[in-house]
Amino acid sequence: MFEKLYDEHESVKVRFLGFMTHDTRYDFGVIYTNMFFGKPLIVCMQTGKSTLLGRDDVENIQYLQEVFKLRSEEEAAELSQFFSFLVPSTSLHAEYEE
Repeated sequence: MFEKLYDEHESVKVRFLGFMTHDTRYDFGVIYTNMFFGKPLIVCMQTGKSTLLGRDDVENIQYLQEVFKLRSEEEAAELSQFFSFLVPSTSLHAEYEE
């Protein structure tokens, strides 16, 4: 038995990006949606690791290093800089109605 919590259909904007730093290649999918308080879903296409990223998360180097299993803070800082151009400012609005 299960209780359905939500079942939403939405046309979303999806962006696929690949880039290289001095020694690492990255391939990401970015799914922009109105769900999840407007935070885009970021998916690493190489590892399958994913997370919802807001502006605060983008600036949190340790969080990026942990969620994407990066080798160094330098690598996480590079991703932070890259994501800062992709992640919009989110407006706080009621996600779920009671």
